[in-house]
Amino acid sequence: MTLAARDITFGYAGRPALYAGFSLEVAPGERVALSAPSGFGKTTLCRILAGYEHPQGGAVTVDGAPLPRRGACPVQLIGQHPESVLDPRMRMEASLAEAGAVSDDLLDALGIRDAWLRRFPHELSGGELQRFCIARALAASPRYLVADEISTMLDAVTQAQLWRFIIAAADERGMGIVLVSHSPALTARIATRTVDLAAARAEHAAAGER
Repeated sequence: MTLAARDITFGYAGRPALYAGFSLEVAPGERVALSAPSGFGKTTLCRILAGYEHPQGGAVTVDGAPLPRRGACPVQLIGQHPESVLDPRMRMEASLAEAGAVSDDLLDALGIRDAWLRRFPHELSGGELQRFCIARALAASPRYLVADEISTMLDAVTQAQLWRFIIAAADERGMGIVLVSHSPALTARIATRTVDLAAARAEHAAAGER
């Protein structure tokens, strides 16, 4: 059930490669934080791990199998800006339905109110929208959750509520988590391991020179 990125190479046209021969392995139940300076490519790596971007070299696998091109992905991504992934023309109940069956127990546990289901995204706060994004991701029964700055824009109380729920869900399901956060305090509380991407890049470059 291991999530593995092997020898990943990725870059955008006209720019230096963000990753060259990068590897990462995350075991079930682990909560791995990705640490690096701003602009290093953490969000890009999150998108690669969840199959939203395809590397120019290497591969991402779960339990040895490549990520599926269709259907539910065993790696689900939750991003920093929920408003950017929800169709502004759809009521929230329709957006939820796109993810498949979402149990009432899951909605209740996330504090999603019945009245919110009939609203459009612009009628809800960032914290309320993020709850829907978490529900959509978990409804896919992922083996791994990639959380990219999911609570940066939220107040401290909402941050704590959402992370308590996510950790409890991960523990119950044996789900691994890859997370990005600019808060050292949050990372220290949540992560079981931290990967320094800048150090990994430097180590790989040094190995190539030898």
